[in-house]
Amino acid sequence: MNLKGRSFLTLKDYTAEEIEYLLNLASELKEKKKKGILGNSLKGKNIALIFEKPSTRTRCSFTIGCIDEGGHPEYLGSEDIQLGHKESIEDTARVLGRMFDGIQFRGFAHENVEILAKYSGVPVWNGLTDMYHPTQILADFLTLKEQFGKLEGLKLVYVGDGRNNMANSLLIGASKMGVNITILSPKSLWPKKELIDKCKEYAISFGSIVEITDKIECVHNADAIYTDVWCSMGEEDLAAERIKLLKPYQVNDELLAKTGKPHTIVLHCLPAVKGNEITYDVFERFSTVIFDQAENRMHTIKAIMVATLGNE
Repeated sequence: MNLKGRSFLTLKDYTAEEIEYLLNLASELKEKKKKGILGNSLKGKNIALIFEKPSTRTRCSFTIGCIDEGGHPEYLGSEDIQLGHKESIEDTARVLGRMFDGIQFRGFAHENVEILAKYSGVPVWNGLTDMYHPTQILADFLTLKEQFGKLEGLKLVYVGDGRNNMANSLLIGASKMGVNITILSPKSLWPKKELIDKCKEYAISFGSIVEITDKIECVHNADAIYTDVWCSMGEEDLAAERIKLLKPYQVNDELLAKTGKPHTIVLHCLPAVKGNEITYDVFERFSTVIFDQAENRMHTIKAIMVATLGNE
């Protein structure tokens, strides 16, 4: 499958077959790395890593993934370049596109990553925006495949803020990959109707179920429970209000008991605020799979770079 030159901005742009290809490639690259086998697919490639928002997993994954394949990553923080301040994003994109072979962007407005992709002339990868977090979803799906041996037919329940970038991206990815996805959230935090309708269209084509509800009982029969912080970066002033609103949706022993399944797993994209969206005990009980999920950011991000920019 040839994905050369493609940007990776949202899973809306990728078919189920292309997503499956990236997951299989990530699995192969992970297996090779475990054996100490690295590649040179990105040899001679220079990659710009633009970060408006700080990061642990995204920055480390792009950096290590690039170096493992022989490329050179260059970190560009908000104090390092004039992105949208003294220079327009369009002009910055055209400059970086002349100097770099690929660009990662992690920031606020999704429009910015779209502009970078439009004007740079090189592959651009979305490391997170306020609307979408597609690289995280690939890591989540690789983790689910490792745990269950498949994606199709699994029931995944996302619990918490249903209109953040994680809920949006899980809706898109799950509905395309045959995963039955439920967003469990108070009505005031449900995803936008336009996105729900689009994902229900995907679901018809791929045999999945999309459910949006505020009823805790929906976790019955869930294979995986997924949660995220209640306040995303930039929303810290909403913390007290958000905690009060979402406390009934905490992932705890009582909620897990409602699944009725002994082998339900818990996923978290990190960082976690233990005591808010998830209890300390539940987090630690599922810490192995949660940190598998974190490690898989590296392997899936490497796969994206190799597939869209690599020499092989």
